[in-house]
Amino acid sequence: MLALQKSNELSGTVALSLHFVFWSDLFSDQPHAGLVTFRSSPLSVFGLGVSVGYFCADLGMLLWLYPSLGGMEYVFHHSLSGIAVAYSMFSGEGQLYTYMILISEITTPEINMRWYLDTAGMKRSSAYLINGIVIFLSWLAARILLFGYMFYHVYLHYDQVIQMHTFGYLLVFVVPSVLAIMNLMWFGKIIKGLIKQLAKMQ
Repeated sequence: MLALQKSNELSGTVALSLHFVFWSDLFSDQPHAGLVTFRSSPLSVFGLGVSVGYFCADLGMLLWLYPSLGGMEYVFHHSLSGIAVAYSMFSGEGQLYTYMILISEITTPEINMRWYLDTAGMKRSSAYLINGIVIFLSWLAARILLFGYMFYHVYLHYDQVIQMHTFGYLLVFVVPSVLAIMNLMWFGKIIKGLIKQLAKMQ
């Protein structure tokens, strides 16, 4: 499993992201609160700072142990995500969309557990199958459906998105689009692996 410190960072990031996206009034559609694309708070900036540190630490480990922890796609993913989160933190722009994307990090513990089960030689165990099902469900919710919702939200609030600085505007479209394509590619592999695992179990 994740080291305790990394697990706490991840849990905090996901919990804060869920809070800001679904429960906080900071990014609600209240007209008197100003444009949703320019809203921030000291807590939202702090949360993004923790996430930037998380991405930098992960990127450092990926590069230090390259390619044993993942190929160039992981380096690209962490670099792109880190830049987008840092921009949102320093500029205060697009923090809602940044937090929506950060919710997808909820899939990280399941992926890490998969690696440990694989390394332990437990590919034929029921724990491996359950892990595959949990990965499928969490990936579908956090990296497919939530990304669709984010793009829909951008569409509904395009009049506000277009008022962002050019770099922020591009980040709102480019980073989630690239990550969504990568997520769909990985989701295809997850489905293929789950089908293969179910066939072996019969």
